[in-house]
Order: sequence, then C-alpha cells, then structure tokens
Amino acid sequence: MNIEEFDFDLPEELIAQVPLQDRTASRLLVLDKESGEIAHRQFPAVLEYLKPGDCLVLNNTRVLPARLYGSKSDTGAKVELLLLEQKEGDHWEALAKPARKIKAGTELVFGDGLLRAVCKEELEHGGRILEFKYEGIFYEILDKLGEMPLPPYIKEQLPEKERYQTVYAKVEGSAAAPTAGLHFTEDLLKAVREKGINIAFLTLHVGLGTFRPVSADTVEDHVMHSEFYQLDEENAALLNKTKQEGGRIIAVGTTSTRTLETVARDHNGGFTAASGWTDIFIYPPYEYKAVDGLITNFHLPKSTLIMLVSALAGKEHVLHAYEEAIREKYRFFSFGDAMLII
Repeated sequence: MNIEEFDFDLPEELIAQVPLQDRTASRLLVLDKESGEIAHRQFPAVLEYLKPGDCLVLNNTRVLPARLYGSKSDTGAKVELLLLEQKEGDHWEALAKPARKIKAGTELVFGDGLLRAVCKEELEHGGRILEFKYEGIFYEILDKLGEMPLPPYIKEQLPEKERYQTVYAKVEGSAAAPTAGLHFTEDLLKAVREKGINIAFLTLHVGLGTFRPVSADTVEDHVMHSEFYQLDEENAALLNKTKQEGGRIIAVGTTSTRTLETVARDHNGGFTAASGWTDIFIYPPYEYKAVDGLITNFHLPKSTLIMLVSALAGKEHVLHAYEEAIREKYRFFSFGDAMLII
C-alpha cells in the first residue's frame, strides 16, 4: 500500500499552536465507523455516545520536562539535550544538539551547575548516552530546569507545563503527551463514572518516534518505533469484565489503542497483567481485537497514527472526515480538536 494514499492537504493555520484555556472547550467530530456518517459537537457531548457498562481506557503516562539547555563546561558553548529513555541508574539516552560537539568524555553543565552530565557513548543520528551528576532528587531538578518537549510543529511557548499533561498523568517517563486525554477534566471524568461507565488505566510512554514521518514509500516497509507499556492485573480484570458483559472498550488516544491491541494480540483476544516494549503497527486491513471505539485528535498526513485510525473506521471514511474537518476549520494536532470514532 502506497504511503501517498494517506496524504491530505492541511492549511498551516489549522495547526493549533496553544491549548484552549478550558480543556473541554474543544470541538468533537463524531464519525460512525460503519456508515461514515459525521456529526459536529462540542467535546462534553462525548458522554452522550457512551453507555453504562462501557469502559473508557486512559493512558496515565506523565510527560517529562525533558528538554534541557546548558553549555559545555570547558568552552561554554551552548548545548541542548532531549532526554529519551532512562537506562541503568543515572544513565540516559538523549538527542544532543549540536551532536558533533558532544563527544565521549564531554562534560555538560545545566542550571549553574545544579545538574551536570558526562557523555559516555556516541550513538547514531545525534543520540548520546549520558551519565548525570547532581545532589537531591533527579526528577525535582528536571522539573525545575527542563522544558516540555513540544512537537516540532508547535512554535509557540507553553505558558504552564501542566497544560501539556492530562489531569490523570501519574507515571513519569513520556517524551510526549497522550494528547487525546488533554480534553478531559476531573469534572468530566466524574460525570463519566456517574453514568455507569468504567474507567481503566494503563501506561504507555510515548517515544519521539511518534513525531517521525514515515520515510518508506510503502506502508509495509515502514519500521515502527518501540515504546514501553504496562497494564496491571486490576485494570486487565476490568477490561475482561467489560467484554464478558457486552460493554464496549473505548480507547482514549492511539497510545491506549496500541497497548490494548498489543496485550489482546498476545493473549488470545483477552487481557492480563503485562508489560514490555511494543512496536505494533496498525494499518488497514488490520482487524481490531480489543478496541471498539476511539477518542483521538486529528493527525499528520501520511503518519502511522492516521493509518491506525483508518484501520478502525476505514480509510475512505477517515479521509472524508478529515476533509470535512478542514472545511469546518477544526484545530489540528496536539492542542487541537477531537474525533470520536464509534
């Protein structure tokens, strides 16, 4: 399947640069995955489409303020790091800029010496393994010095870090927010529960690969990035109960979707406590084993995410819905409006 089949023209002015002050103020495009029918609503109307006995699945990953600006200790030259993954102890894999100036043995300084790092290993494409040195608690120092690693298509500064976190973010380790969840408030989640809809939590730490464009000419030749996921016993049991009692599983975001489909694929369509790394790549004509519905944002052209959505609702339905969203001037990408596929 050619990658160009998932392309569309998006006016740049529709790329949302800042989040709305009220998380629930976003618009909601509702797409019937069978008929392709479309409805235009506001996000709180999502409640009307959920039924008692359904289960809403949220990714509780928490974004690290993983972008650090500092300097080389010997020359004072400016450097930038983007932390990707914690290795053993205080060793981290990071993307470095300018990478050519950060060789093995180079010491970097951040925040007037509050945090230091020594390059231990040089990797491909600007990657580095660094050992950090500090006094106190690393995550507290990172919260003080680091900036949120916003996607490259967002040019504006984020006024407050918490606006790039979901209200239920809990488990540190993500390089990006599971943005479909940014639309929920505590009040809306309370209303979900009061309607008799269960809420299950899982964790998938979003990697930087989520922003990388597909470079292969054909979908089948694309190599998917791996991301760490975790589903505990309590939430697996809730998901199994939902299925057994005829409820629907509604994933909030493509990250929740990838986790659910990974676990279901590996356990004969059911759920059990599991963790590990997933590189599942969902594209048509993939048949979903776990997910019945999806709440998601609008994605980049030719991205693996629009392919995942197309596998659930059909490529023709999805691309038609995107045409409609562009015509109606919906806001796109991380801080944009939402789509419910059901």
